[in-house]
Amino acid sequence: MGCGTSKVLPETPKNCYVDFVKSVVKCNNKQKLCDEEPLKPSGKRNDFWGIYNPGEYQQQQQQNQHLLWQEGVKRNKIAKYRAKFDSRVTARYDIKALIGRGSFSRVVRVEHRATKQPFAIKMIETKAKEGREVCESELRVLRRVSHCNIIQLIEVLESQERVYMVMELATEGAFDRIIAKGSFTERDATQVLQMVLDGVKYLHSLGISHRDLKPENLLYYHPGTDSKILVTDFGLANSGNKGGDWSMRTTCGTPEYIAPEILLRKPYTSAVDMWALGVITYILLSGSMPFEDENRTRLYRMILKGKYSFVGDPWPSVSNLAKDYINRLLTVDPSERMTATQALKHPWIVTMAASSSMKNLHRSISQNLMRRASSRCQSSKSGQSSRSNRSRRIWEKEILERNLKYQPHYEQQ
Repeated sequence: MGCGTSKVLPETPKNCYVDFVKSVVKCNNKQKLCDEEPLKPSGKRNDFWGIYNPGEYQQQQQQNQHLLWQEGVKRNKIAKYRAKFDSRVTARYDIKALIGRGSFSRVVRVEHRATKQPFAIKMIETKAKEGREVCESELRVLRRVSHCNIIQLIEVLESQERVYMVMELATEGAFDRIIAKGSFTERDATQVLQMVLDGVKYLHSLGISHRDLKPENLLYYHPGTDSKILVTDFGLANSGNKGGDWSMRTTCGTPEYIAPEILLRKPYTSAVDMWALGVITYILLSGSMPFEDENRTRLYRMILKGKYSFVGDPWPSVSNLAKDYINRLLTVDPSERMTATQALKHPWIVTMAASSSMKNLHRSISQNLMRRASSRCQSSKSGQSSRSNRSRRIWEKEILERNLKYQPHYEQQ
């Protein structure tokens, strides 16, 4: 769903300790297994267990205790989020796992009690003004759209302080699959981008601008190889103004994906989504960011200058046509930037990278992604964990406004 992490938490594991003891300890029908009083092997050579090794037994006991602890933690988490849900919701849907969280929202995986069909529910706190704005923005869009590459709204349930949006369940993030797949070529990249472009073109035809396109908001519908991509998370979307004026002025988005015209505080259009798609394409082909700096001032200067490069792996193996596609999207002047329609007609997309090298880029992409994740982990340990935990999940309006509030108003160079 694009709310922070896209990975679905695993099902609550079975009682692995009991299963283990059952498989290795002889017991009669009257004997009861108890987690608090585990059975211990006798240590005799003729016992079913064999020769008793105290070290191995202690290690196995620790592993079993850890599994039981994990099971308890997951059960407590589910119980915690279930308690927050309105009884009308839990009467219809069985809450299975937490998928992600934002400043005002929680996304959980659920199962419809009657049909057993899986869905996702986004619970938004509407007590705060910002939460209401995010909720209203997302609902305005989701109630209008119907496209195979846009997440679909199933139903909406409201309480006094919360809104529950029941939506299609998207199972896997784009980069999660790339890493797990073991092979990724330019052709694979064009297949992903074509689906995203189809969805974005549809949105723009309705006067809707997403304004927060990023890999976390692009999810696979199911685990199969033929799965479609869904564009998700419309909390910052703009559904157009009356009178045909489609220009926007609100400063919002995720810093590394923000278009220059937003930083310049100028009226902007849906072209900001195309800039974000240029950033996404760059990441998709390399696993690294075109614009990245922990210092927000330096980051914004890089974006305003359109300063990026094709240096380092795997760029020597990437085709010129792919680089041209990126260049035409990461254009500082929005009037010179490709539209979604033009991007779909670009030779690299049309031919599905037929003239490009079919070299496997997976190793370089994975290494760059892991290196980036490691550096972020180190950064969070250096005393900025509170901000990192929020800023790296879902950026909503007040977060970005706070970051930009004290930044100088740069003039484009």
